[in-house]
Amino acid sequence: MIELVSELLKIDEEFLDELISLGGEGIKRCYQCGSCTATCPLSEDGIIPLRKMIKYSQLGLKEKVLENLTPWTCYYCGECSDTCPKDADPGEIMMALRRYLTTEYDWTGISKRIYHSKTFEVMASLVLALLTLGLIYLLHGPVVTDKVDLETFSPVRTVEIGGHVILVVLSALVISNLYRMYKFTVGDSAKRVPLSRKLSEFFKTVPVHFLTQLRFRKCGNRIPWIKHLILVSGYASAFILFAILLRWTLTNEIYPITNPLRILGYYSSAALIYVSLDGIIGRIRKRERMHLHSHSTDWMFLILLLLVGLTGLLVHLFKYLGMAMPTYLSYSIHLALVPPLLVLEVPFAKWAHIAYRPFAIYFQKLKELGEGGV
Repeated sequence: MIELVSELLKIDEEFLDELISLGGEGIKRCYQCGSCTATCPLSEDGIIPLRKMIKYSQLGLKEKVLENLTPWTCYYCGECSDTCPKDADPGEIMMALRRYLTTEYDWTGISKRIYHSKTFEVMASLVLALLTLGLIYLLHGPVVTDKVDLETFSPVRTVEIGGHVILVVLSALVISNLYRMYKFTVGDSAKRVPLSRKLSEFFKTVPVHFLTQLRFRKCGNRIPWIKHLILVSGYASAFILFAILLRWTLTNEIYPITNPLRILGYYSSAALIYVSLDGIIGRIRKRERMHLHSHSTDWMFLILLLLVGLTGLLVHLFKYLGMAMPTYLSYSIHLALVPPLLVLEVPFAKWAHIAYRPFAIYFQKLKELGEGGV
């Protein structure tokens, strides 16, 4: 009888085992009481059927999971896990599902290797960092030691080209992964939705939720949401300074303390350092529900974020003190840390969530419009 039911439902036991390996051990303990859905602050929105998602996972219904957007609309506030009578930790199950979905949206297979192999993630990060250091060694300009001459050591045009290459590669990977997400979740259901309506919903939804994660604010404790805003604003500041305004930031000139570029630079470094340190300390202390269980990819993301923030601050400090060689060395290390953080984390690991979350809300709206016959 069990074999017959399994065949009818096409239960994928390997899929269930994979979820457990990604942190979803609580799937075994859940007995479908529904308290997680009842206590979720966002369940009233209608797209947080946690109980249903866990049931799909228990049955190994991979296709049902792939077409669902629920994991991305959970922000792991921990209320469901705190009230779970079986200590199944539904919040961590949703986290495991997000990790799994990230590996499925990625067509290259790199994400799956990162999430299932600590060695691969560490080695990939080291290879990218060493390759970057090798390029810096080959392409850097004259080393002036009697004064800080960062413009000569690291020509703006060379750094710009490297940044543009990374931006193009990342954009291609993220867009292609988002397209796969769209095919899995929306598919043909939005065909009847006019293009004009799709565009209007996109501009009303994605930019706002990308920058603010507004739905996160509805969770009981707003402090994690505020920290997330600090992280995004710090990252956005760094992007503006070193991707858009590089010609004014990669300079030997030391701007006055009141200069907007200098203030923004301090804020960017402080934001990245604060959020990464807070995340690391929280995972060491394990006082909050969301910090009780951490995947190796969480640690790698936080460590890289912290090192990028610290080395960026050191570059400014050494330049301010007129220390030439420490400035060049810290800048080289800073540049070498950027590819692992961006190339690995943005399309394949933890940082991909910042793109999938707002698009999940947008795709859910398209599904509703399509199914409603708009």
